[in-house]
Amino acid sequence: MGATYMVDLSATTDPGDRVAPLGSGTDSTERMVATVGRAVAVLTALAESPRDLGTNELARMTGINPSSVSRVLATLARDELVKRVPESGRYRLGLRLVQLGNAALARVDLREVVRPHLLALTEATGETSTLSIPGEHTTMTVDYVQSPSSVRSVAEVGRPSVAHATATGKVFLAHGGRTPEGALVTYTPATITDRRELARQLTVVRARGWAEALGERENDLHAVAAPVFDSHGGLVAILGLQGPAARFDPAAMRSGADELLRHTVQLSPRVAG
Repeated sequence: MGATYMVDLSATTDPGDRVAPLGSGTDSTERMVATVGRAVAVLTALAESPRDLGTNELARMTGINPSSVSRVLATLARDELVKRVPESGRYRLGLRLVQLGNAALARVDLREVVRPHLLALTEATGETSTLSIPGEHTTMTVDYVQSPSSVRSVAEVGRPSVAHATATGKVFLAHGGRTPEGALVTYTPATITDRRELARQLTVVRARGWAEALGERENDLHAVAAPVFDSHGGLVAILGLQGPAARFDPAAMRSGADELLRHTVQLSPRVAG
């Protein structure tokens, strides 16, 4: 039998905001929910950062005060959900999350249905194809087929998209996803940080049926993506293609988008709910 993991969330609450005794009802529940929310915010910030982060950086990124962030990190580290790097004192995601993620992915039957389409997309285009699923705030890659080229874009299972700076993220936003609050983070000189320009692009995505990103999250990386809908018009998955800008140029991207649309049309009836 595997080990039992327990997170003592009461250890992460603010002074004066401890979990109340039984009998306090709604107040106790609301405090517990707030505590979980802080933990999720910290984990999300670590997941979206390309580097390890310190307590003060996490506080600035999440809007949570540093003392609360410190308590959240201590609790998460104890249960191996985050790892403290001794040399720098900074934090990164822990290996326990890999176990949890793999357990979740094992239940994603969608991958079995989509896998042949990913193989066909990569064979037709020569580029890396991806399958992402939408969440509440962003999308996450759950499967991919790597380009056979020695110079290629490398996908990662479990990697979240950046909603305003990736093709999959733009598909997500165009079809009901929540736009990030606050300033839009700049990743490269090409990142869209103007909300009006982002809104204009999302209108284009809805009209033509696919999204593109040209070096907006990573320099020299181009990508296209298209939605897969269920029978009610809900977004259930996103197919993507990505490759080096030197090879996956605008003409190749348009051709790739046509391939994506052909496969999403085939997939939608199979995932209809």
